[in-house]
Amino acid sequence: MLAKLFNSRTKNVASAAGLLGISALISRFLGLIRDRLLAGTFGAGEELDIYFAAFRIPDFVYGILIMGGVAAVFLPVFSEYFRKSEEDAWKFTNNLLNCFLILLVLLCAILALLTPWLVSLIAPGFSPAAKELTVALTRIMFISPILFGISSVFSGVLHYFDRFFAYSLAPVVYNLGIIFGILFLVPSFGLYGLAYGVILGAGLHWLFQIPAARNSGYKYLPLFNFRNFGLVKIFKLMVPRTIGAAAYHINLMVITAVASTLSAGSIAIFNFANNLQYFPVGLIGVSFSVAAFPALARSLVADLKEEFSKVFSSTFRQILFSVVPVSILIFILRAQIVRIVLGTGQFGWLETRLTAASLALFSLGIFAAALVPFLARVFYSFQDTKTPLAVSLISMVLNVGLCFLFVFLLGFSNLFQGFIVNALKLQGIENIGVIGLPLALSVSGIVQFFLLLFFLKKKEFDFNGGEIIHSLKRVLLASFLMAAVAYLCLFLAAEFLDTKTFTGILIQTTVACLAAGLAYLLTGAWLKSPEIGIIRSALVAKFKKR
Repeated sequence: MLAKLFNSRTKNVASAAGLLGISALISRFLGLIRDRLLAGTFGAGEELDIYFAAFRIPDFVYGILIMGGVAAVFLPVFSEYFRKSEEDAWKFTNNLLNCFLILLVLLCAILALLTPWLVSLIAPGFSPAAKELTVALTRIMFISPILFGISSVFSGVLHYFDRFFAYSLAPVVYNLGIIFGILFLVPSFGLYGLAYGVILGAGLHWLFQIPAARNSGYKYLPLFNFRNFGLVKIFKLMVPRTIGAAAYHINLMVITAVASTLSAGSIAIFNFANNLQYFPVGLIGVSFSVAAFPALARSLVADLKEEFSKVFSSTFRQILFSVVPVSILIFILRAQIVRIVLGTGQFGWLETRLTAASLALFSLGIFAAALVPFLARVFYSFQDTKTPLAVSLISMVLNVGLCFLFVFLLGFSNLFQGFIVNALKLQGIENIGVIGLPLALSVSGIVQFFLLLFFLKKKEFDFNGGEIIHSLKRVLLASFLMAAVAYLCLFLAAEFLDTKTFTGILIQTTVACLAAGLAYLLTGAWLKSPEIGIIRSALVAKFKKR
């Protein structure tokens, strides 16, 4: 039964998307549990700063070579081979697997030797002892991109054969591996236990995909040919993708470097807030953009410009309809969210206030962060990869400059600092420089969004701009009424509940979310928002199908 489930194939795109959506939701909830355990065990202090800093360089390798490289370009090349010859396709797969593994091992070995210099670069504010521990953890965690590199090839194989169940489990078991490390390895090995948990999770990410890959026809062969046509094509296709992916990770490196010069715990606070804000970005923005991409590409290939405009407008409006109210609720409920997810053990009230303030500033740019992946894929539909790359590089430079500017301005008494302190209720906290980092990322993300929109307009296709603007007006009005309901519920619940306890704050937040969500949907229906009809139609269609 279990083997049959592992090797099952999804019947259509909708079922695959549903399965991946459920997997993403489970994985992100496990991510929240992981962060709660980290916060409760270590608090926001030097230890977690070291852990997150140690993550940065291996994550850079993973982000640009694997997620931004092989994982993105393997499938189309494998598909070409498989259509011509199944045997050649498996030979190509094994050759890529072996050659890529060798290159990853060599790269990670070289980086391991350079780690002391790299750590000084990304964490200049660390003490010598902290740098030494960061170096040790980084060297251990260099094993993870090697395992992920192998796993990415197996993932591509499973995608081709529609075996999404095994693939969907991979991110889930990865987080379970880290959670296992926190619960069972940290008591014996300290911070090293976290690194071992990461390696365990990465190993499980790979191992859980092997049975389904073998059932698809894969058999290992020791092939090594660096001049293979398919391998050369893979690396050529990787180049523009890796440059684009590098911009995002360089941003995170700069933020880590700046945060390391601030008060202890700044790196941890930024990462916790970033993980919380990415929850809606991943579930809404990335999900919609991935789902819409095939339809956009097919419309352009068939020269169906009207259909392309409809898909663009519908997807854009649905993302706005979903993400704007979520952003506002996150801003309103920021303290409650941080207390529920992170408020335990060693994570104190000072850390809670700074993380909540960081989350509030992140919420300002969530709409942009959710729409940028979609707009980038619209450019890809036009077979234009240069414009998104150029815009991402501009955004990166802007973010770096704003990081230094905002941290500087928040370091002494001035009008800007006074406004931020009063707006986010940070009175009495001396060092608030860390909140300049999410503000910089939000502002640069918003600029990136508008630049993409500006250059997209030059493509000379019908945006259905009037339709989008009318929809945005309805969304903003419904969101305003929703915000009023949320504030009212928070006030009333506080009169009847003990909000100093976890149960009390959980009930207060749940009631506020449910009431606000209901108010938003009812207002949207009253305003005749077309997105309500789209959601209703999708639910009815699924119900009838079942």
